[in-house]
Amino acid sequence: MKVHSPYLTGGLLAFSTLASVLTGCASRPATPAATPAAPNMSSGTASGQDMVDALHVAFGEHHARAVHTKGTMLEGSFTPAPEATELTKSPIFAGGSLPLIARFSLFAGVPTLADTDDGASPAGFGFKIKGVEEFDVEANQHRDFITATSDEFRTFLLALGAAGKGDKAALDQFLGSHPHAREFLATRTYPASYSKATYFGVNSLKFTNRQGKVSYGRYRFVPRAGEQYLSADDRKAQGPNYLQEEIQKRVDTTPVEFDWFVQIAEESDKIEDPSIAWPETRKLIKLGTITLTRQPADPEKEQRGLLLLPGEVHVGVEPADPMLLVRNKAYPISFRQRQ
Repeated sequence: MKVHSPYLTGGLLAFSTLASVLTGCASRPATPAATPAAPNMSSGTASGQDMVDALHVAFGEHHARAVHTKGTMLEGSFTPAPEATELTKSPIFAGGSLPLIARFSLFAGVPTLADTDDGASPAGFGFKIKGVEEFDVEANQHRDFITATSDEFRTFLLALGAAGKGDKAALDQFLGSHPHAREFLATRTYPASYSKATYFGVNSLKFTNRQGKVSYGRYRFVPRAGEQYLSADDRKAQGPNYLQEEIQKRVDTTPVEFDWFVQIAEESDKIEDPSIAWPETRKLIKLGTITLTRQPADPEKEQRGLLLLPGEVHVGVEPADPMLLVRNKAYPISFRQRQ
């Protein structure tokens, strides 16, 4: 892999090779059904600037997105499902179809990253619904997050950068004390197509319907084309831009569709800890369908101009995980740096 900066040599090379040497940790127990407690919204000590700076330490500073840097844009629409109004009073989910712009991306913060690189996973899927109001969503292709808090993620990124510069002590210490991070890195998957992966909104949200009923949940996007993931050998045999090329060719002839669900939390599901995936026995409520049909007329202009703020407060939908508050502060900083 080409070296793009001294920091990139550090973080990305360390990140890309971790999966081959890591083993899983103990599985987490299922929890009984009941209404969860309100979350603790303390966002820790890391500021938005702290997070952007840490991402640059891990992946280099390229005057591009600090993370999920390499991506491709598509346009289409969102059509709400009737049952969505059982969950939320948001007007987004109460009317007809609305236009949206979406972005699929690789994980690491490197503009020229090969789609076949270990650091490409977990892939990302984000979009902005337009019309009634702007409604932003981000998800990734792993059912939980690598750490429980933004502070821990910052520590991991700094350790990653140090490891690539030759000092692996901090990374070894972090992984030794964070078994879930080891599990996360060892269980990443790589899709055959952006259209054939399930994407998870790992940060929880609070939903309120017109009757005042409150539920907590996490987004999930299930591909209508079915899931397909590549073996290590099959992935390495692909071209460096295979994901981008495949989705662009596919959408020219076939709509790319995802069913949008919310997984509903129960009593012992920790609302403010995205590192814990909730059991698959949890109820799913369908919010609607995402349909992507074309590339934008000017994809590069749309790439530069797209700012997603998944932690915004909306009528009937608001953040319930403090990590969303930090993300909402970090993303505008990264946005300004790439203009």
